[in-house]
Amino acid sequence: MKRIVLFLLLVYSVKLYAQNPIIRNQFTADPSARVFNGKIYVYPSHDIPVPEGKNLRKDWFCMEDYHVFSSDNLVDWVDHGVILTQYQIPWVDSTTYSMWAPDCVERNGKYYFYFPAISKDIDSITGRKLFRIGVAISDKPEGPFIPQPEPIKGVVGIDPCVFIDKDGQAYLYWSLGKIYVAKLKENMLELDSEPVVIENLPKKGLIEGPWVFERNGIYYLTFPHVENEIERLEYAIGYHPLGPFKMAGVIMDESPMKCWTNHHSIIEYKGQWYLFYHQNHFSPRFDKNRSVCIDSLFFNQDGTIRKIIPTERGVGITYASTKIEIDRYSLISEKGAEIAFNDTNDTFKGWKVVLNEKNAWVQYNSVNFESNNYNEIILYVYSQKGAFLKIFLDKIDNKPIAEINVPPSSNWRILRATISKVKAGTYNLIVLNSEVATAEVDWISFNKKK
Repeated sequence: MKRIVLFLLLVYSVKLYAQNPIIRNQFTADPSARVFNGKIYVYPSHDIPVPEGKNLRKDWFCMEDYHVFSSDNLVDWVDHGVILTQYQIPWVDSTTYSMWAPDCVERNGKYYFYFPAISKDIDSITGRKLFRIGVAISDKPEGPFIPQPEPIKGVVGIDPCVFIDKDGQAYLYWSLGKIYVAKLKENMLELDSEPVVIENLPKKGLIEGPWVFERNGIYYLTFPHVENEIERLEYAIGYHPLGPFKMAGVIMDESPMKCWTNHHSIIEYKGQWYLFYHQNHFSPRFDKNRSVCIDSLFFNQDGTIRKIIPTERGVGITYASTKIEIDRYSLISEKGAEIAFNDTNDTFKGWKVVLNEKNAWVQYNSVNFESNNYNEIILYVYSQKGAFLKIFLDKIDNKPIAEINVPPSSNWRILRATISKVKAGTYNLIVLNSEVATAEVDWISFNKKK
């Protein structure tokens, strides 16, 4: 039965529509993003609740498998299902649920998936089981992946990152209190040099999760680091994959949600750079259940990275005909507007905007009206006492494209209203409450003429 279930998990795929967080059907963390065949593939770890009857810490990370997700527009994500579980790997102690941050690279038509886990062997000095790094191989980026029978020899640690330089040499980076690097052989399964510790990095506080990339001849070593109480994303720069590296700054400050960890990747896609990271959006009271997010990343002229402030809106263009979740806002009024869970008992049902004062508003950027044929707005809305909403494009000073009377109700309802003609283009959508009574909005969409 277990094999049948595993097979079904391996072959199914689910389409997800998301802003931040980008994955809305499960907890995901430690995203390794890669561009393969013109698409972005994200290989995260998968946080799950501690199974009943297992001798595991209730307040710690619990992970037994990996999914992979793909997108060609940064908005619509396909869940390709489980690509690897702890039960498939001979050397892994499957009672530990320790399938932590992975990575994946392509070489010569094969896809190499690197992952850490606690092994069955015990360290002769400490008497403890060790974190090892294994490799699984596939002919396709979405798997299924076949694990190698043994982990990489000579490596003890977590958070693998593989970087292939322009000359074809591959390097493996990992962490265990410090950040290490070694060359990989052509087969991508064995070290081709002795591991060395990367110097000139912070000595104080936890440092882990290396991610390395190159841009305009500069090699960026990026990593989470606990400078104060929780992790922030920092980076060092050098001119060779082995360094030396020099500390250059902070990419993202500590999480406003107080998530103890942050783990990331950085890629370029269609001329724009992006930061993939995680926060605990769906689990505000337990930061070991995390969710992957994306924000745009920019460089200064000297090659340094501009600090990123995490957003709800995320990235990508949202089509007017889809459900626009305006709670994933770009801007929001300082007074009278807030975001709340739709269902505090099931946070995966997402959020709503609560406009509880007159002239409170929320703005959602980059909505694509790809034609001139839109003539109707649809809202999923609730107001106990009744409200009146105005919809604007780009500026509140503009003439509203729709005005919606929200009747008093004890239940959520779908309302429809005619909109004025909108020229094809990409706009910023603004929803304003023009009455004193509170209005709650879950999502908005637009219909074309039939």
